Amino acid sequence: MSDDSAGDADAGSTGHSTEPLPTTSDETPEAKTDGEGYVGDTPDREEEYPDPDDDIGGISTPPDDEEMPLADHIEEMVLRLAVVFLFGAAGTAIGILWASEGISFIWTDVVPQAAERPPHLYSPLELWLTRIKLSALLGIMIALPMLIYQCYLFMRPGLYPNERKYYLAAVPTSVVLGGLGMIFSYLIVLPVLFSYFTFYSEGSAEIAYALGETFNLVITLTGFLAIVFQIPLFILLAIMLGVTTRQWLAQKRLYFWTAFAGLSFMFTMDPTFMAPIFVAITMILLFEGTLLIVKWTGRG
Repeated sequence: MSDDSAGDADAGSTGHSTEPLPTTSDETPEAKTDGEGYVGDTPDREEEYPDPDDDIGGISTPPDDEEMPLADHIEEMVLRLAVVFLFGAAGTAIGILWASEGISFIWTDVVPQAAERPPHLYSPLELWLTRIKLSALLGIMIALPMLIYQCYLFMRPGLYPNERKYYLAAVPTSVVLGGLGMIFSYLIVLPVLFSYFTFYSEGSAEIAYALGETFNLVITLTGFLAIVFQIPLFILLAIMLGVTTRQWLAQKRLYFWTAFAGLSFMFTMDPTFMAPIFVAITMILLFEGTLLIVKWTGRG
């Protein structure tokens, strides 16, 4: 009995052992890869990229910012400056056509009793050089807005949308402020200065204003005040872009006043010191007036 039961047990165990065990190596299909991962290991979905204006790991990138070789930057800058130069040259060429009429018109408005004090020439090329200088001033007036716009196009890829908005608003504002500076110089500063010069010289010498020297002062003051009147725009842009604050500018006002005085005496020097003092006071008033407006509007 023991032999039969042992045989049955052996037969039963043999029956179970004859079934082959499944092997994964033969039945698993070959996995496909695209070089970055296995296809199908994650559900299909569109890749989502972050907003270019969002901070990524503490680094904020403008929407159109991209790396460019230095040579390409220089080439682009040269081309944009060439466009500005062409606009300036065109304005200068137009100004030369009516330079003589412009000289007569300005002389009559600026010099006190101009009919009794005609311009005097002390060199052969003085009249021609004065025409060129006056025409160049017109060319600068025409080229200034183009210069600002070309600077915007050059810096646009590295600007954020809010910075682009501020810069585009600054272009017409800059032109208007420059025009106001020239008008201020022509209607107020120059008549006051020449009235003072005439009063200072009367009774001591015969007054005979030289054409070249007179228009050197006229052009220098007019162009410089066109730049000076950009002070409010620079302050507002710096505050809006977060470069500085009104409180910081107010705390450092004495430094700015000193810088304004230095620039005035550097670019508008005359022996009586009237012109630089007048310009320095104008710069300080523009600076303080802008800070007052910013405080009143609560923007800084």
